Amino acid sequence: MATDAPPPPRSGTETEPGPVQPTTEAFVEVQESAEFGELRRTYRSFAFPLTIAFIAWYLLYVLLSNYAGGFMGTRLFGNINVALVLGLGQFATTFLIAWLYSRHAADRLDPKAEAIKARMEADA
Repeated sequence: MATDAPPPPRSGTETEPGPVQPTTEAFVEVQESAEFGELRRTYRSFAFPLTIAFIAWYLLYVLLSNYAGGFMGTRLFGNINVALVLGLGQFATTFLIAWLYSRHAADRLDPKAEAIKARMEADA
């Protein structure tokens, strides 16, 4: 499909200097640094346990749905049964984890990542 639109401007030209890309060696050096290791540990210490917990919670729901029909069909009040409550709990848990992660990232991950990024851009 052809278009009449001009190509986007190239960065790094005389009229528009773009950011200088760090070298591969600089990326490897940062990746091997203690600061980056701490950033990775901070991320993993949050993400892995919550992922495992959520998968376990989801599998419990699926297994109960398949093998404990009597329990899941137990009415709690009106037409509301255990299956409905646990199913809605899946949605609530998903949003809770997303909210917790956004707070964790803003408080602990983003400042460390920004410091690493700023240092790399200053050295480039």
